[in-house]
Amino acid sequence: MRIDQNLLDTLTEQAKASPKLRANYDLRNSAEDKSQRMLNAIEPGSPVPIHRHQKTSETVVVLRGYLRELFYDDLERRVDEVVDLKAGSSVVALNIPAGQWHSVEAIESGTVILEMKDGVYEPLQECDILR
Repeated sequence: MRIDQNLLDTLTEQAKASPKLRANYDLRNSAEDKSQRMLNAIEPGSPVPIHRHQKTSETVVVLRGYLRELFYDDLERRVDEVVDLKAGSSVVALNIPAGQWHSVEAIESGTVILEMKDGVYEPLQECDILR
């Protein structure tokens, strides 16, 4: 499968039409595939809650656009680090360790990321989302 600009454009249009301003594209080989790999188009203003993944790290690669990753301390849940990821810049990817509180915001319209996590998909539990 080729991941080309047409696919990214289609995904961006779906994100713009979505109430959450996000759209994803599953890259697994089948439903039995034990990996988590997807493209995620995210538009500015998309509400992404502060959350963590207790059992998996998360790798984020910006394919197109500009994204800001916000990291929160474990005690008071205050922002203690901000990482800007921009396609073509000096920082285009990062690995978020398991258990790290984080959120993300798209800075540019048309932003698309490749997102990968360890193991099979497990939905976030209430204890893994800050409201």
